[in-house]
Amino acid sequence: MATKTTRATQALDRLGLRYSLHAYTYDPEAPRIGLQAAEALGVPPSRVLKTLMAAVDGRTVCLLVASDREAAMKRVAAAFGGKSAAMLKPADAERLTGYHVGGISPLGQKRPFPTALDAGALTDPAAEIHINGGGRGLQIRLTEADLVAALGATVVSLT
Repeated sequence: MATKTTRATQALDRLGLRYSLHAYTYDPEAPRIGLQAAEALGVPPSRVLKTLMAAVDGRTVCLLVASDREAAMKRVAAAFGGKSAAMLKPADAERLTGYHVGGISPLGQKRPFPTALDAGALTDPAAEIHINGGGRGLQIRLTEADLVAALGATVVSLT
């Protein structure tokens, strides 16, 4: 097991939540980072959530979607009570979160953003799910219930 401290792990530690860290060899050339992480960890892509940063009517928001799914921008806008949504440019996502693309965690960002988690990615509150650990090649495994609680996330259909 990896022992690495990131802002994401510090956030979970402050909340007293149980989690485990899983390191893998990050491939910067992978066309879909979440899928590469799932394959490297030997878990189904539906159990690895990718962190996406978007803007809804100009407001920055954070999205978590299964690595084998795509967020529907109309649903994203609706989830945050907006009219339109668009993905942030990678440089903007990095500047706002303090993480590098490929290592953006929904936890421990420079400042908290409204967060929505795709309902289709959840199966059972006790089931374990993976999210980015705050570094390229680092995943955090925790229960669905703990993830939702840690993020204060809205659970809604985004795909």
